[in-house]
Amino acid sequence: MTFTKPRDLVLAGLVGAVVVYLALRVLYGDLPPLPRLAGITLLVLAVVEALFGFGLRDRIKGTGKPVQPLTAARAVALAKASSVLGAIMVGAWLGVLGYVLPESAEVAAAKHDVASAIVGVACSAALIAAALWLESCCRTPDDRDDQRRDPIR
Repeated sequence: MTFTKPRDLVLAGLVGAVVVYLALRVLYGDLPPLPRLAGITLLVLAVVEALFGFGLRDRIKGTGKPVQPLTAARAVALAKASSVLGAIMVGAWLGVLGYVLPESAEVAAAKHDVASAIVGVACSAALIAAALWLESCCRTPDDRDDQRRDPIR
């Protein structure tokens, strides 16, 4: 399994931004105001994953109870899924921001939604950071025997 590539996250974010922006161009007038703390759920997930990463990192390094391989694999899968979700949501919230920011001078609902979009972007970015942190915590320490061997040619 390879680690998450930035290009994958950027692509997911771009898709999310375009889809949401285009949807808002058509449907914004029919939508209720966005809740100010709509993105907070992603921040809660970010905190949980960051804490999980700290505990898992110490256990993988050998200080504490050993980690079962299946637990580490599940943690990596969670981290990969969360980073993609965070990227999609950053894109979605940036799509909202891209639509409502120009409209905020004239439309009161758009002015309210700017704050919601900013909170959403920040919480989504926190989820990406926590997911990448969790993924990096699942790396095993380098095997010193592999460093002494000659590379296979």
